[in-house]
Amino acid sequence: MQVAMDLVSWLNEPTCIALIGDLGAGKTVFVKGIAKGLEINDVIQSPTFVIMRSYIGRMKLYHIDLYRIKTSDEAIPFEEYLISDGITAIEWAERIKDLLPLKRIEVSIDIIGREERRVTINDYRN
Repeated sequence: MQVAMDLVSWLNEPTCIALIGDLGAGKTVFVKGIAKGLEINDVIQSPTFVIMRSYIGRMKLYHIDLYRIKTSDEAIPFEEYLISDGITAIEWAERIKDLLPLKRIEVSIDIIGREERRVTINDYRN
């Protein structure tokens, strides 16, 4: 969670954060860290069944979970949030790779052990 808090601590413009990782890797926990870093006090819940939740803090946070989406065609109604007025964190972002903005931050979370994860961050905004 600290990595996510550190990541957003220096963000001050709208940004898409694409989260990639297997089930149980910690994508939702990462979004909770983003929310904490954005000074959002709401309880962050996985939007698996509603697809998207939004929160207000230092910047807006749009939390999108595409677990139930299989193709980018199913995600078209959410395309407007990919370039938004806040931080858009997308779980299972690889499912809509062709819709993701070229300028984005990509976070891959790999399960190393029961309580251990490897987080790789690539910044494609430049």
